Amino acid sequence: MKAPRRILVAVTLRIGDVLLSTPVIRSMRLAWPQAEIDVLVFEHTEGVLLRNPDIHRVITVPARPGFWVHLRLILGLFRRYDLALTTLLGDRPTLYAWIAGKTRIGMQDGSRKERWKRHFLSRWAVFDHVNTHTLLTNLGLVDLLGIKRSHGIVVAWDPSDENSVAGALPFDIGAEAFAVLHMSPKFSYKMWHRDGWIELARWLEENGIRTVLTGSSAPDEVAYVGQIFRSMPSVTVNMVGKLSLSESAFLISRAKCYVGPDTALTHMAAALGTPTVALFGPSNPVKWGPWPKGYGEDRNPYRMKGTQRVNNVVLLQGEGDCVPCMEEGCERHNGSLSACLQNLPAARVIDALRELTNMP
Repeated sequence: MKAPRRILVAVTLRIGDVLLSTPVIRSMRLAWPQAEIDVLVFEHTEGVLLRNPDIHRVITVPARPGFWVHLRLILGLFRRYDLALTTLLGDRPTLYAWIAGKTRIGMQDGSRKERWKRHFLSRWAVFDHVNTHTLLTNLGLVDLLGIKRSHGIVVAWDPSDENSVAGALPFDIGAEAFAVLHMSPKFSYKMWHRDGWIELARWLEENGIRTVLTGSSAPDEVAYVGQIFRSMPSVTVNMVGKLSLSESAFLISRAKCYVGPDTALTHMAAALGTPTVALFGPSNPVKWGPWPKGYGEDRNPYRMKGTQRVNNVVLLQGEGDCVPCMEEGCERHNGSLSACLQNLPAARVIDALRELTNMP
């Protein structure tokens, strides 16, 4: 297609979905270096894009906007872009692409309920709910554009982030070995158990590695991590609620290793090349496993079942014939816990770290 001058990418969902759209953005930036690429996201997810060098502007919209807010957004978008696309299947991002773009590209999964959206799209890629990694699904849009795929997830920061992190830590980030542990995912069904985190932090200290805790500023997350933090070694540093996403990215990039559940920060750690142990229970690893740094193949990095290592990532799967159930915890709601993760022993996590880092 003719090189577009202005492009909009609509990714109005969660932070992980926004992050996994960056290979599409990078592919377009490499193909069309003069184009201005704007990205439309929900408020409070934009932090993962703010330092991204491929993006001209990040536009935010509330998840539940009022009428006048939505009207102003629509009027501001209307046919302003040569190309608008969405990496999502949802109604709202598809309509944003239709409103904004002279050429509109989106997703279809082949179901009858989604077919009506074809009238709003110039072309569409196949959206696979189960058997294709989200990043590869997204790159189907790149194929429609007739440009080369770029598989790398873009995680960025600037010198101000480096200075902020260095000033906030009670140790020299360049001189002391440390591990980053991210304990609290957005939903409880992705959580590992309290005693496992404490045992892991103690093992790290025995091996001369300080633990740094990360997390959002959500009050329940601050309280949850703070309670566990009090039982961890005295050298542990609690940075929960104190770092932006770009600051967290810089911190993780300097860590000896990272351990976390199925969450956006785990995707960031994998993309940065940090030795990463990803704790997976109910989640589908084929679709949501953290994309390893340097993995550029057009096939899924992970199988559906079993603990697996790919490049700098060990995807550590909980045990049980039901894993992955792809449900929201054992009680089937996102506030419930998952037995496969609650029964995962710290010894397995430690063994995975040994494999990645050659620690004793």
